[in-house]
Amino acid sequence: MVVVSPSASTRHNRPTRILANASDAAAGPERNADTDFDVRLQDVPLTNRRPDVVVYRADTIDITPTRPEHVLLVAEVVSPGSETTDRIVKVDQYAKAGIGFYWRIEQSATGVPLVYTYVLDSATKTYRDGDVFTGVLKVAAPFPVELDLTRI
Repeated sequence: MVVVSPSASTRHNRPTRILANASDAAAGPERNADTDFDVRLQDVPLTNRRPDVVVYRADTIDITPTRPEHVLLVAEVVSPGSETTDRIVKVDQYAKAGIGFYWRIEQSATGVPLVYTYVLDSATKTYRDGDVFTGVLKVAAPFPVELDLTRI
């Protein structure tokens, strides 16, 4: 089944671009961060996802399809209409595929987004809650990055 979503809004695309640029700059030469990038989560049943931001190993840039073992982090910006998918469905799919880190970016009433971070428990193939950031996102893993969320 092919599911088509409407084009994302500027309110969605701006944090996606800023997060991708900050991640790409911080990730170093061993990793790349991109948007508009498919990840093959499983072959049967065929399940592809297009996360808003994907950080993947640079040495796999020419391998298609991109597989979960190439991916370090996926991030999703929650928009009206994608709440359930981003908060429940994708979390489960990315964890079962073995992607180590998941970040969910939520718009807030203050205008400064909240970033929820999750870390894979590889034994159970589920995510453990990580830190929640507002104001400044500052993490050490999967690579050190600091981002002023008030710019978004």
